[in-house]
Amino acid sequence: MVSIEVLEEFGSLLSEICRHSPLASGRPLLRTIIINPMAGGFTIRSRWTKHYAMLKACVGKTGSPRDSSNPSQTALAEGGLGSLAVIPTRARGHASEITDALIKEASGTAGMPEGKRPFHLIIAAGGDGTSLEVMTSLYHAPAELRRDFAVLRLPMGTGNDGADAWDLDKALDLIIFKSELREQRALRLTTASGKGPFLAFNILSVGADAFVTHMTNKMKGKLPGDSYKLWVDVASLLYDRIYKVGLMDVRATDGNGKEVMVLKEKLLLLAVGESGRRSYGSRNWIIPDERNVCAIKQMPLFKKLSLKGDFATGRHVNKSEAILWNADRVVFSAQYPILAQMDGETVLLEGNDFPAVIELTGPVIPVLKNNVPKTFP
Repeated sequence: MVSIEVLEEFGSLLSEICRHSPLASGRPLLRTIIINPMAGGFTIRSRWTKHYAMLKACVGKTGSPRDSSNPSQTALAEGGLGSLAVIPTRARGHASEITDALIKEASGTAGMPEGKRPFHLIIAAGGDGTSLEVMTSLYHAPAELRRDFAVLRLPMGTGNDGADAWDLDKALDLIIFKSELREQRALRLTTASGKGPFLAFNILSVGADAFVTHMTNKMKGKLPGDSYKLWVDVASLLYDRIYKVGLMDVRATDGNGKEVMVLKEKLLLLAVGESGRRSYGSRNWIIPDERNVCAIKQMPLFKKLSLKGDFATGRHVNKSEAILWNADRVVFSAQYPILAQMDGETVLLEGNDFPAVIELTGPVIPVLKNNVPKTFP
């Protein structure tokens, strides 16, 4: 686990950067920095050295303070690092608890005039799991409270596909320069059995990639380093021997309810993104262009091995085994039990769970964005 000195230094530099933010436009800006102290961006020395240099360089970009924002009182009550408004997470689910406490705090000021209500900036400093917990809690918050929040997801984990920038320095620029506040949609998985609903904010998928995610999570802490790539190799060889790959019925519609795709195929995976140009597993570009849905057909072993690199780099778009399209709602049934993954969390779907539905919600959570999309090589 990262030392308290590293957390304090991170919080001190990031708090200084936040004091120069134009985000709140004259309103009190309350920042809360939620840190996963087990995240690789802190615990791997080479990464922390790089991130520390980026933080120092960003502080150097700032001019005179634009406001004297105070830390959230909830952050202090939750045992954060004093006036830095930094809260290290203690266990799985803690980021959700912190966010829920902030939402409760904001409800106490909901009756104030809009220009006087505090604006809450939640900075998630961890990997995709930390970001998912923060976003899920805000998704369930009342809409009138969500408008007083914004989220910035820093790339401080091992996998940072859900972060708002690939590199920390680009993410920090979103704080000190005028950035776009965009309401992001969610992906919601519902089942015929009532299991769920389950949420994702990057990619929600079923099949071989969910198996890779499941095994990576299961072996986390038991295998050194990032085992995701190892399990990709294992899945290429053994997935369809562990899980039967049967026929899947897929029906997809656009936002107007118009049918855009009908499939009945043996599929290795079906992935739906919040938008196009989405990756998972540390920049594996399963959705590399503007289309937000990708299905990969079952194929012989030698073909899987020969195309494995293409699926990681986005070159599969021109292969006959890949089917890509745009959709807002995807209804599917599987012949056999199949794993689903939601931004790195997994669940097993079985017979009575089908038909299951993956759908895009309307815009729901304000996040800091620039106008340059993340793109694959």
